[in-house]
Amino acid sequence: MSEFAPETLTVTIEDRIGRLTLDRPKKLNPLSVQCLEELIAAARWFDSQPEVRVVIISGNGRAFTAGADLASFKLTSGIGIRRDDADTGRRMAEAVEAMRAVTIATIHGHCVGGGVVLAAACDLRLAAESTQFSIPEVDLGIPLAWGGIPRLVREIGPAMTRELVMTCRPFGSDEARCLGFVNRVVPDGELLDAVSALAWELAAKSSYTLRATLSAVDAATDALVSTRFAWSDADALGTGLHDPDSRQAAERYLQAHKDRH
Repeated sequence: MSEFAPETLTVTIEDRIGRLTLDRPKKLNPLSVQCLEELIAAARWFDSQPEVRVVIISGNGRAFTAGADLASFKLTSGIGIRRDDADTGRRMAEAVEAMRAVTIATIHGHCVGGGVVLAAACDLRLAAESTQFSIPEVDLGIPLAWGGIPRLVREIGPAMTRELVMTCRPFGSDEARCLGFVNRVVPDGELLDAVSALAWELAAKSSYTLRATLSAVDAATDALVSTRFAWSDADALGTGLHDPDSRQAAERYLQAHKDRH
């Protein structure tokens, strides 16, 4: 097995099951440009391990992920973002979505913004009862990027995508299950066991039939709602960072967020 040693992630393999863990727990596992690049590399690395049939994606510590690292993307500095950096999230979501293995998002604590996109790129999603989801991008004066809109439309439909993205209101795991975003909600203390049991159940099946099923579902969903135009999300993100009204909205949000803490 070839070595892969990222700085923001932990990757392991046990028999047919891989584990990819966001591993900056003190900062609630922010999705920095470096982390996104390492997620892309990790997806490719797991694809090079033919024995792996399932990959569990989770976050270490108190949260799945607090979403995009605002400092990394210069959202707090007033400095323009490089287009390549703005596009990294889209490339991450596409790399995770294209993984040969079945991917299971293990969601607990907070799942924010880009973390919702990461979860949406996974094949299956299990959440702890106390999980809180939120998509604060509009309050930050930027559009939801990284191909997040078409992925949410696929999973929860256009009406709820509009509501959750435009209002930025938090929602819990029970609502996420009712919307069809998560497959199961389990008690907090049982999440890891439930995900492990599901992973081993899937790993015992034929690799060919698992891959064929994923390919068929992916083809069907892409025919309904394609992500092929998500490449332009980086341009929309860059425009939002220079729009005066959007910047004022971001300043209000960041000040309110600071005051609450």
